[in-house]
Amino acid sequence: MSERKKISIVVPFYREGAGVDLFYAATCPVFTQIPALDFEVVCIDDGSDDDTLQRLIAIAEGDHRYRVIELSRNFGKEAALTAGLDAATGDAVIPIDADLQDPPELIPEMINEWLKGAEIVLARRVDRASDSVLKRTTAEMFYGLHNRLADIQIPANVGDFRLLDRIVVNALKQFPERQRFMKGLFAWVGFRTVTIDYVRNPRVAGVTKFSGWKLWNFALEGITSFSAAPLKFWSYLGGLGALATFSYALFIVTRTLIYGIDVPGYASLLVAVLFFGSLQLVSVGMLGEYIGRIYIETKHRPLYLIRKIHGTKQ
Repeated sequence: MSERKKISIVVPFYREGAGVDLFYAATCPVFTQIPALDFEVVCIDDGSDDDTLQRLIAIAEGDHRYRVIELSRNFGKEAALTAGLDAATGDAVIPIDADLQDPPELIPEMINEWLKGAEIVLARRVDRASDSVLKRTTAEMFYGLHNRLADIQIPANVGDFRLLDRIVVNALKQFPERQRFMKGLFAWVGFRTVTIDYVRNPRVAGVTKFSGWKLWNFALEGITSFSAAPLKFWSYLGGLGALATFSYALFIVTRTLIYGIDVPGYASLLVAVLFFGSLQLVSVGMLGEYIGRIYIETKHRPLYLIRKIHGTKQ
């Protein structure tokens, strides 16, 4: 007889105490729908300072399918997700958020596509009415800008909620970088991919942990991780500026030789100096973003640290 296949559900938690029991209640019925498969739920507590960890431990003590990875502090969602992928033992792994905006009811359909031969099953949001207008607009702008600048195309309206075959997870575990943009890494590895659509639900409890500033830095991380186009842009802009400056200098010299010295022009000179000075500061800042990432990578610090593992590992 062939060995039973196992599905690993990977769930990062950070200050989700109010939603832990709701998540447990929503996922348990899904597991019973597919009795031919074994399930494990790898919950990563990313340094929560509320009762999230205690609630997760209580569930793991009563349900052997649940395992809790307690990180030593808050390392961020990308690191917590990586910790879950490293700890998962299933033949397929499904990352999902704890807020239930991504419906667990979609998991059987994803597994069905996997059993048919898909190595990645993407869950695409076709209706994001539960998100604010600002969030939807900025998300569209980010995907459009990223896919124009980067060689790797990230599917629009696709989050971390997806199914990954074991071969894909093993490929992702080979990536050594510390500054991780998981959506980009998911797209980079390739493999046979199938997409299914769903409607995004409202958050069941708690509040989002991503402020506008964090989303901006996250978008900047995504663009600089997979494209050097911003650096090329400033090189081209510098070249155009140099050409314009040379042309203007030639014009001034010619005019002076013909009409003599013209003293007025202080205001235009000041504007030009301030304008090009500002461009230089912005370009240096962009260069600093890339140098900062090189600096962080060269330290080779671990991406996360585990304080303790709770629950039984099957």
